[in-house]
Amino acid sequence: MLSEIRIESLGAIKAASAEFDRGLTVLTGETGAGKTMVVTGLHLLGGARADAHRVRSGSDRAVVEGRFSTAELSNEDIRTVEEILESCGADRDDDGSVIASRSVSRDGPSRAYLGGRSVPAKALSNFTGELLALHGQNDQLRLMRPDEQRAALDRFAEVAARLEKYQKLRDEWRRARRDLADRTERSRELAQEADRLTFALEEIDAMDPVPGEDQQLVADIRRMSELDALRDAAATARHALAGDADDPLDAASSATGSIGRAAASLQGTDDAVLQGLGEQLGEALTVVGDVAREVGAYLSELPSDASTLENKLARQADLRSLTRKYAADVDGVLAWATQSRERLAQLDVSEDALGALQRLVTELGTKLAAAATDLTRARTKAAGALGKAVTAELAGLAMSGADFTVTVGTVGAQPDDRAALVLADGQTVQAGPHGVDLVEFGFTAHRGGSILPLHKSASGGELSRVMLALEVVLAGSSAGTTMVFDEVDAGVGGRAAVQIGRRLARLAHTHQVIVVTHLPQVAAYADIHLVVDALGRDGASGVRRLDDDERVAELARMLAGLGESDTARAHARELLEAARTNTD
Repeated sequence: MLSEIRIESLGAIKAASAEFDRGLTVLTGETGAGKTMVVTGLHLLGGARADAHRVRSGSDRAVVEGRFSTAELSNEDIRTVEEILESCGADRDDDGSVIASRSVSRDGPSRAYLGGRSVPAKALSNFTGELLALHGQNDQLRLMRPDEQRAALDRFAEVAARLEKYQKLRDEWRRARRDLADRTERSRELAQEADRLTFALEEIDAMDPVPGEDQQLVADIRRMSELDALRDAAATARHALAGDADDPLDAASSATGSIGRAAASLQGTDDAVLQGLGEQLGEALTVVGDVAREVGAYLSELPSDASTLENKLARQADLRSLTRKYAADVDGVLAWATQSRERLAQLDVSEDALGALQRLVTELGTKLAAAATDLTRARTKAAGALGKAVTAELAGLAMSGADFTVTVGTVGAQPDDRAALVLADGQTVQAGPHGVDLVEFGFTAHRGGSILPLHKSASGGELSRVMLALEVVLAGSSAGTTMVFDEVDAGVGGRAAVQIGRRLARLAHTHQVIVVTHLPQVAAYADIHLVVDALGRDGASGVRRLDDDERVAELARMLAGLGESDTARAHARELLEAARTNTD
């Protein structure tokens, strides 16, 4: 729910703020006063394209800020909102509300903010898209498009799970079809690539390198090139540490022998200090003994003939032949081999492989056809109910003779269609991203008239009422959403205007509804009446909330342009009283 909006330097509005509550809120005002700027501000919060020409003359930038409450959303929608806030690092305010804002610079780019964080306009759109449903005359025109009509039917039919299943299968089916076509059309080229990869992998497998082997060879070869010096150094060190094991006198004079005697001498006393030092020498003796053994092991591992060095040099040369061809080092060669084996598995153009892939395509096509048929069945079942429900709403909007229909047909595939799908009944259709169906709204304003497509049969005023009737019917699928209507009553007057007011008031029982209107019959049904008017000499406009007496004056102005006329005021009071007693 939108609880507050603040606007600075947007169009005719210099600085204005307005608070909203549950129920029906209307915005009225003289033509040109700037009442549509409130809706423009909401469009900006919705991520709409920023127009620098909307910045008020004399100002560098325009700012729109909205405060939103999410308490009335469904649990699923709240989870979605929380995910959006978390992904942006946005924070809630102390009262749990979320502040969204947008600034439009006259010379620079626009900026978007959510919960105190700078975010892309798309992120702001994702957030407000869960909370705002904006309807204007452009939205009425979009209602004539087949994709918008399909989306409206899908909302009513609640086919999101079916559609998701269809789209997942369609993606798998299209990938398998592309793979099959690619392998078939490029079989010779792919076979040659497979031969090259097979040869390379056989060469690598014959060498059988192990990770890090080239680096280890470098170390081994360097050590073996200095074999005599290394042997002498190790032997000297070992003799100094442990002496000659075959000569007891020599061993006794070594480092281990000397340290052992010293440790035993100290530990044999009764003095605590000397015993502590003896224990330290015991630890040192352990270290020296370990080093002596490791030096001995090192000596035993040193090769005794020159052939070992030659073998390692030959192995190094073999590995370099691989690193020259496939990667900079042995680890890279092994990684290349892994990738190549995966690629080789994809390049199998044998009859068995192509046959298996063809069977996969057929299997996925059968599953996709079943999912498409299930989706069509659900849409077709819902189409009749939606048509009847909207027709009933239109009767309540002073169009008792109108008839609204929803038809679901299939989109046939063209001869060169790469997404042609054969259904179980043998029909070949186009597997589009949203199914195989073409949804079309039909309409006639008069009983017995020919039902024609909506874009051919509805006038501007009729289209306004069709959209409102459709929104009332679909309201259950958007609980907790703030619905904003910008002159949805355009082209309407008289009894139809009264009925539109009643339907908006009825919609406000379950939604927060904000309406920009020029009709007093609609404004009379408001729970909150805001007026946008000029407040100063500079022509700037502001937003005021009207009390009961001010509402009477504003309705009188809207009725006759005579806010101070007793007759107009009496008519306005009568209109307000009728609205209060006739709200559903």
